[in-house]
Amino acid sequence: MKTLIKNANVITPYEIQENSNVLIQDGKIEGIFSNTKAFDEKNINVIDAKGKFLAPGFIDVHNHGNNGHDAMEGTFEAIDSIARFHIKNGVTGFLATTMTASIPKTKAAASCASDYMEKYNDNYSYPKAQVLGIYFEGPYFSMEKKGAQPAEYIKNPTPEEIDELIEASKGNAKVIAIAPELNGAVESIRHIRSKGITVSAGHSNATYDETMLGIENGVTEATHLYNGMRSFTHRDPGIVGAVLTDERIRCEMICDGIHLHKAAVKMAIKLKGKDGIILISDAMMAAGLKDGKYALGGQDVYVKGGAARLKDGTLAGSTLTLNRAVYNMIHLYGVPLKDAVRMASLNPAKNIGIDDQKGSIEIGKDADLILFDKDIQVSCAIVNGNILFNK
Repeated sequence: MKTLIKNANVITPYEIQENSNVLIQDGKIEGIFSNTKAFDEKNINVIDAKGKFLAPGFIDVHNHGNNGHDAMEGTFEAIDSIARFHIKNGVTGFLATTMTASIPKTKAAASCASDYMEKYNDNYSYPKAQVLGIYFEGPYFSMEKKGAQPAEYIKNPTPEEIDELIEASKGNAKVIAIAPELNGAVESIRHIRSKGITVSAGHSNATYDETMLGIENGVTEATHLYNGMRSFTHRDPGIVGAVLTDERIRCEMICDGIHLHKAAVKMAIKLKGKDGIILISDAMMAAGLKDGKYALGGQDVYVKGGAARLKDGTLAGSTLTLNRAVYNMIHLYGVPLKDAVRMASLNPAKNIGIDDQKGSIEIGKDADLILFDKDIQVSCAIVNGNILFNK
């Protein structure tokens, strides 16, 4: 059966088409029409948007958990709970994100997420986002910039060990983060890129030249810009200077008003433009819950006022949701709505090579769609043409 979403302000990659309709058939976007086109609604499932915004579903490529669960638990229950929370906040697809741990534990978490994808991704009987792959955040990081990554498991990369992680993901590894200055990093970056997997530079104390060497060998992403990175100075621009000025790099940003100063965000927007920023949540299990004591990577995390920190004060992920990140980009940093949406949908889709299917409202693409109001409060979410959440 066809589905018609009518009376919507449709956010395409190029403009906001006011008072428009989107027609869905067989899980795909079949047409985008102005309200002047008449439809016989008798044999069509109709959703009246009532002037709300219709956008592509958000894609959260870097998030560890929410609602009391973490991807590193390595259980279907954890992944399913995370997926259920995501859909209510406009995320129709996400990468299950690991963090620094023992290799066996990391492999087990990746294997579980991949098994979940195979078993449950196409089950539309209840509201949940799809798992689109695995993001390996760690263990190949700089000790100086480890942040909340457990020090005892940090190590240098080797192509052989990376192959173990890729094999555990059963072909679903989408991003692997590496500090480009480590011994073995350049060889490993080339190896990962040869597999068609995105390499992200992160938790790094790299100099500008070390970062550029990584970029020349295949790095195309920066993990949570500014955080877990060598500081920028005018004579030592470091990794920050490299990723902000190289057009080959898309920069993740945690725009929760805690991780980044307003001026730092505005500088990144000016340098990277609407195509070079990927909004992420980097959420941990406390997202969606009250302040209190939680865990991340086996470490105690204390959440107060929405900020998640280790006992020593180190930031440990966030409690952000991606719809709130989009709201913040608009209302705190002055980004146009269509560009903020792009940073949470099309840009992450491009970054992991699925933009031919997802990430924008275009004819022929998957009907992963969300309806929200001016405050980016989500009222409806559709995955592959299936209405999974509807207030």
